[in-house]
Amino acid sequence: MNNRYYNIFFHTHTISGIIISAVLYVIFFAGSFSFFRDEINNWERNQSTSRKLPKDVNFDTVLDGIKSKYNLYGRDITINWPSVENRVNVSLSASKDTLASVAQKRGAFFYVDIDTYESSSYEESYALGEFLYRLHFLAQIPYPIGYYLSGFTAFFFLFAIITGVLVHWKKIISSFYVFRPFSKLKTMWTDAHTSLGVIGLPFQFVYAVTGSFFMIKALVIAPSVMILYNGNQNKLYEDLEYTIPTMPLEYQKTNSFVSVNMLLNSTKSIWKNFNPTGLKVLNYGDKTMKVLVEGETDYNHKFTGKGKVLYNGITGKMLSTKDPYKETTYLDGVKNVLYRLHYGDYGGYALKLISMVLGFVSCFVIISGVMIWLVARDKKHIPEHKKRFNSILVRLYLAICLSMYPTTALTFLMVKINGTSGKEFLYPFYFITWLVLSLFFILKKDNVLTNKLTLLLGSILGILIPIANGIFSGNWFWKTFIEGRHDIFIVDMLWVSISLVGFYIYFQIKKRELND
Repeated sequence: MNNRYYNIFFHTHTISGIIISAVLYVIFFAGSFSFFRDEINNWERNQSTSRKLPKDVNFDTVLDGIKSKYNLYGRDITINWPSVENRVNVSLSASKDTLASVAQKRGAFFYVDIDTYESSSYEESYALGEFLYRLHFLAQIPYPIGYYLSGFTAFFFLFAIITGVLVHWKKIISSFYVFRPFSKLKTMWTDAHTSLGVIGLPFQFVYAVTGSFFMIKALVIAPSVMILYNGNQNKLYEDLEYTIPTMPLEYQKTNSFVSVNMLLNSTKSIWKNFNPTGLKVLNYGDKTMKVLVEGETDYNHKFTGKGKVLYNGITGKMLSTKDPYKETTYLDGVKNVLYRLHYGDYGGYALKLISMVLGFVSCFVIISGVMIWLVARDKKHIPEHKKRFNSILVRLYLAICLSMYPTTALTFLMVKINGTSGKEFLYPFYFITWLVLSLFFILKKDNVLTNKLTLLLGSILGILIPIANGIFSGNWFWKTFIEGRHDIFIVDMLWVSISLVGFYIYFQIKKRELND
């Protein structure tokens, strides 16, 4: 590579990395916990669950409960269970009945507990796992600003990855095996940045691509809407299978309903290793009522096996099928691969743990890149005012980023002590705590102190989390392990592991300071 191209790629890598570094750190840090969103929610609610849906759920009872609260005639009802929690998601469309009341012409979304069959709104069910999950794509910022900001951050991160590989290409293998922790500061940061960057490269590339797709796909497909669909966005979404199939009412009401449980069991038996993941009741209470059961094959048998069966909702007669083994389309494959790669939910706890570790590694790569940038510009020929600006910028970055660790640990601790969370508690507590800690470290003007105190404070708070869980919930980690409540046990163990690593790094820093 000639010097001109090298300089272009080098500066593109540096500038794109610095611009997005703080936001990218937030995305990766919160995203690392998001792999365990369902487990964190269960840990908070003291509800351990295993994915036994739909076998252990009486969906006929679920529908009866919904019917007691809503006039369902002419509505489409969607029920699915994407989370490993003791609840199902229910979405009601507006009634297609032209004579329906104003209330019936409003849709609804809520959850139904699979043990008690009680319903709750999204706000009532909001928990810490959901908060961290939504934080990783900045959903707390008003829509669509947060979505687009996270999407473009992922997009520019893709630039940083590609240009980083091009810049280091000739020495990428030899540099990977070099780490000089006792050399000068810039060398130490560069070695750590390169080595860990190579380790996390496939992981980071996947999340840069999939994150961009999820968050800014609306902007990407906008030209397609205008050119190929003449501005008809609904037609595009229909072709992409993002919309629910609709059919007109015949205005012939009926009280004859087939058992949904029977249809689910029937669908499960059609194909080997097939698991229903959701159902749709179309035109409820009308002669045209249909039931669509959707599902997928086990990942260890077929990674992108999407299937569905359409039934007559009155007689239970099978009307059409889509075989997950023979009729999986290219569209199914693309959508499923992107979702599964991003969520990392197809390999059990082992894959989730690996993904979480690689997420934290990515956080370190971001911080080390910022430190390389600062040290490289702390030269005699750099004007003093530029040095001050660089120092202030990095101080802001480090204070904001590193404060997330103690803030998150304290939030977990307070959620367990408080016994509940919800938006009213989580939003002010998390963001005010984060702001106070960030301002404290910014005003201290000491990056080394920021690093040490955030590590120490976060680790102390983190090690207290399983203790608080045992005291306030009775869920001591040895008890949850023996009882097989692994979702609760693993959250406690995650914090024990994170805290022990934090303590180790902190004491290594102290040891080095004493040796110096």
